[in-house]
Amino acid sequence: MQLTQAQPIDILRQYFGYDEFRNQQEKIIEHVLQRKDTLVLMPTGGGKSLCYQIPALLLPGLTIVVSPLIALMKDQVDALRLNGVAAAFVNSSMNTAERSHVYDLLNRKELKMLYLAPERLLSDDLKFLEYLKQQEISLIAVDEAHCISHWGHDFREEYLRLGELREAIPKVPVLALTATADALTRKDILGKLKMTAPKTFISSFNRPNITYLVQPKRDSTGQLLDFLDKHRDDSGIVYCLSRKGTEKVAETLNEEGFPARVYHAGLSAEERARHQEMFQKDEVKIIVATIAFGMGIDKSNVRFVAHMDLPKNIESYYQETGRAGRDGLPSKALLFFSRGDAVKLKGFIDHEDPEQQRIMLKKLDQMVDFGSMHSCRRQHLLRYFGEDAPDNCGNCDICLGAYEQWDATLQAQQALSAVARLQESFGIGYVVDFLRGSKAEKIRESHKNLKTYGIGKDKSKEEWTNILRELVRLGYAGLEGEYPVLKLNDRSWKVLQSGEKVLLSSLVRQEEPEEALTPVVTYEAGLLLALKEQRREIAIELNVPAYTILSDASLQDMATYLPFDEEELLRISGFGTYKAEQYGHSFLKIVRSYCTEHALESRMHEKTGRKKSNSKNSERKKNPAGKLSDTYLETLSHFKSGMDILEIAARRNLAPATIEGHLGMLLMKAELHIDQLVAPSRQEVIHKAINNRYDLQLGQLKEILGDAYSWGELRWVLAAARAKK
Repeated sequence: MQLTQAQPIDILRQYFGYDEFRNQQEKIIEHVLQRKDTLVLMPTGGGKSLCYQIPALLLPGLTIVVSPLIALMKDQVDALRLNGVAAAFVNSSMNTAERSHVYDLLNRKELKMLYLAPERLLSDDLKFLEYLKQQEISLIAVDEAHCISHWGHDFREEYLRLGELREAIPKVPVLALTATADALTRKDILGKLKMTAPKTFISSFNRPNITYLVQPKRDSTGQLLDFLDKHRDDSGIVYCLSRKGTEKVAETLNEEGFPARVYHAGLSAEERARHQEMFQKDEVKIIVATIAFGMGIDKSNVRFVAHMDLPKNIESYYQETGRAGRDGLPSKALLFFSRGDAVKLKGFIDHEDPEQQRIMLKKLDQMVDFGSMHSCRRQHLLRYFGEDAPDNCGNCDICLGAYEQWDATLQAQQALSAVARLQESFGIGYVVDFLRGSKAEKIRESHKNLKTYGIGKDKSKEEWTNILRELVRLGYAGLEGEYPVLKLNDRSWKVLQSGEKVLLSSLVRQEEPEEALTPVVTYEAGLLLALKEQRREIAIELNVPAYTILSDASLQDMATYLPFDEEELLRISGFGTYKAEQYGHSFLKIVRSYCTEHALESRMHEKTGRKKSNSKNSERKKNPAGKLSDTYLETLSHFKSGMDILEIAARRNLAPATIEGHLGMLLMKAELHIDQLVAPSRQEVIHKAINNRYDLQLGQLKEILGDAYSWGELRWVLAAARAKK
């Protein structure tokens, strides 16, 4: 299979506007391009999508992306189109005409990527699969691959049939991607997808920009309101265990001046879609949801995720909190912790497979440990996924907090003595009730006569529970068995018999750093607001979420370094060639106007964030002045030889829209004259429609002139007019 001459780093720059790969993206992409099966574990927001989007643009033919949710497909396809990539989706939300249009694009070989739900791909009659087999398919990417495993935290029945896809198209490589999968789930994914000699890439699970905060759950709604008072302008997700909980919390938030919408399975599909769209388009800042919300949501500017109730496992918690800060800016994950939630969740775990039930209960216990621990929470998360981490991350409530040690020898002796007198046969809950002298029926009459019964009445149930869990964590006792009971060990007896001193820690002050949501760099706040408003207007015009135009991080970059021209704009994170050509002019106009008003100059010489690539194929390393790369020059050569756009696209295995973009850039660089692309008579009509409005968007121009003029013609004439001005 022949690849295009462009290299992955060229595609990354041209289409996505980044100068270097993150995590293991480059290694993964090179492995996929060798037509080898691949499993990728990469944290939410770590850039999984690029691992198949870049190969899709380098390989000839079509890439199939299997994705579980309609909203996720639409988001990704919208974002790809905004970057100049020929992508589409087929799902149940489309009418016959819309599906027919996609089939026409497929038949004309004008698509590089097609997003599908698994149930669509493997419908009962398999006609669609037979149709796809007639296409030139180069890659199958399975997103959210953990859905295929019973051991995963979000198993979906329809994913199980994806093994049939591999059997139907055996020579096409499979790329499976997920943010969360333990060793058992990973093994299951490889088997069920029938992957051949696969290589697994596991990136760091660390999300350093997320501050992990846990508060004891008392008045959780009041606690949430206190938190939101400090973050009124931020977008966030609030998770609740029940539908009733979401309704109650959302009602309170709206009453208190925090506009919010609910999302749960009890709403109609139309209501869920409307509320999700309002959230994605920033028409409402807060969504209050059950876990039904969020898989694959690509909203990059979520600044916080709050859990009103305990998640059922670490995987769910990690994935849900990972929806914050996808743009890399500081964000927060807040959990209101109560052991009572764990009791409720245990009551819901009733699986027909005893082994799976055991695993689910164990995972819940590990989540309880996370909420109750007094050591670095990030370290606990990373070690859960098999990654080592330092004792102090500097960015969780534990590491930001101030603790004092206290002599807990007496309390340890009381607790361990109770365990001994109860013959090491009971769990933490029973021992706590025994220490507090509970009158509950579950306390045996014979136990009420023991010397240590009621010896700890002076402490609350929560205090004793924390003491016992800390004793277990520090090795002064153990928990054993399927239904864990407390056991004594050598250290226990040293405390009981020799009076070994026991020191426990308690939190006396917790610092929630307000600077966590304040970027390190200094940006022009007024300019950032103006850039956000421009982004909002473009998003409304195109009917897409604002963050798919540009992320908050990109706007902040502009407001910090003040690019004055297109060459400088291309050094701003997130601005690829196509996006700069389409929308760059309107943003540059705002930056220049602001700088004139405030007597500011460009600060691009201070920018070090986007480092130059070390790749020997790096266009900018070889051409610091911004000369055209080989991919543009190849298009220019074909055009000058007499080929039209469709012929060049077919020759180069690229989408026609991509070739149009190349020609637009060649025009901007004076390698072509507008008369070579658009007849003078047609230019005249387009110029009249532009009417000296050089910040006019393409969509507005198309609305004026309609289908009589192609997108390419409009794009080229507008670009030429701007360049001349």
